[in-house]
Amino acid sequence: MRVFLAAMVALLMAGSAYAQRGAPAAPTEPPKSPAQIEQEKAGENAYRRSLGNIPDQPPADPWGGARAVEAPKSAAAKEPPAKRTKAGSTSN
Repeated sequence: MRVFLAAMVALLMAGSAYAQRGAPAAPTEPPKSPAQIEQEKAGENAYRRSLGNIPDQPPADPWGGARAVEAPKSAAAKEPPAKRTKAGSTSN
């Protein structure tokens, strides 16, 4: 019975050690041929040229419609002019 228990413990320990083993190495890519390198360069150049065809856009203002650019003129006309008091006058 003890031998069976010892074998069981050894198997459990070996199983957890096996699970911690590292992943297999990733396969390496073969070196590129000169034709493939030229093709990639041509594709990169075409991509850069196509970026030049995009028109410039003004900066985005997501709150532009939520706030007024200028104060409403009707609100400014309704306010009464400021009254001058004796403390605010310059003649004494």
